[in-house]
Amino acid sequence: MSNVRTLFRLWCVAGVASWCAAGSSAVAQAPAAGAAPKPAPPAAAASVPKINATMLQLMRGIVYPASNVVFAAQDDLSKQPAAADPATSPNPLTSTYGGWVAVENAGLAIAESATLITMPGRLCSNGKRAPVQRADWIRFANGVRAAGVGVYEAAKKKDQDAIVDAAGTLSDACSMCHDVYREKKGGEKNRCLP
Repeated sequence: MSNVRTLFRLWCVAGVASWCAAGSSAVAQAPAAGAAPKPAPPAAAASVPKINATMLQLMRGIVYPASNVVFAAQDDLSKQPAAADPATSPNPLTSTYGGWVAVENAGLAIAESATLITMPGRLCSNGKRAPVQRADWIRFANGVRAAGVGVYEAAKKKDQDAIVDAAGTLSDACSMCHDVYREKKGGEKNRCLP
């Protein structure tokens, strides 16, 4: 029993000590009457996000599959064969979040991918850095972002004609960048070079 009392006393002393320390530092930090408060300490430097995928992996993992959903949505979505179990369907159009919701999500994934394609430090599949600071690269990425938002807006309305137009805009946005940076004489080794 005396061990319990001793531990309780130590706990109480530690609690009072920490309370006093916190209270005294709060008092010490309070500005004098009429004095300007001290500026806040500088915020911790924003951490730089780690880049895990090359441009090719990003395209194959996010942009290409999402674009295929958009291009498939140009046809009647009800013609998509139903999945045996939508919860495990590998086809976004027939999954639990399929149909027009899948098209909305694809548009948003494409729009958000524009941020990923412009992250400094992104490498192309040939090991060269993507030229994310170049004005044309930024313009192309903004075109992809706008196309993705256009897909999202058309899908929210469930408007087949608008999806056809949005798919065309998306295709054009992709081609503008690919014509300059992807479809290169000499193949992959020259990608990401203007």
